[in-house]
Amino acid sequence: MARTRGKDSLGPAKKGERRRKVVHVFTEGRVTEPEYIKVVREQAGTNGVEVRIANQSAPGSQRKPIKLVEAAARLLREETRAAKRSGLEEKYWPAVWCLFDRDQHDHIDAALKEAREAGVEVAFSHPCFEVWRLLHHKPVTGTFGRNCDMAADRLPFAGSAANIKPVLPEQIPRGSFAQAKKWAQKMNEAHAEHVPKSLRDPYTDVFEFVEKGLGITAY
Repeated sequence: MARTRGKDSLGPAKKGERRRKVVHVFTEGRVTEPEYIKVVREQAGTNGVEVRIANQSAPGSQRKPIKLVEAAARLLREETRAAKRSGLEEKYWPAVWCLFDRDQHDHIDAALKEAREAGVEVAFSHPCFEVWRLLHHKPVTGTFGRNCDMAADRLPFAGSAANIKPVLPEQIPRGSFAQAKKWAQKMNEAHAEHVPKSLRDPYTDVFEFVEKGLGITAY
């Protein structure tokens, strides 16, 4: 799996240069999630976080949740060792995130467990990332039964867009993050704490990735 080591992020910052935290992101989708990240970073403006899509050229066989977590855990171990050797302050150590969905995948619970044990952060959506996109326009009600098409069909631009996989700036209304987060939290709170995330339908915590991973609180 192709990845970026990020060696240039380690060691002392150059004189007059602000230290930037590096965040490596493994995405299940080849198009949607990377383009979403690009769009919201452009809308939010620059900050002290450098984001790298770690599996940009990975084939589909390496994009299953369990495969993403395994690769992310390896990269996190390598990056942490390198940061320690370089004497980098802990607050600047690279972070590693995985973004994946429930869809029809097997081993979701195992992937989430392995990520927790390895220290890999996960942004999870049920049935798919389109639930988070939809929350930028309206609350999400009802269940989807692992059928992503049902969520995608509710997107206000689904009828006119030839392909909803690409994320266009106009599909994310300006100033919509705060409301989308509130709707997501209310939606998630409908599920009892003891219910596994793999069974929470619908669900998304992508807003945590936006705030903790991308360092963005508004767009």
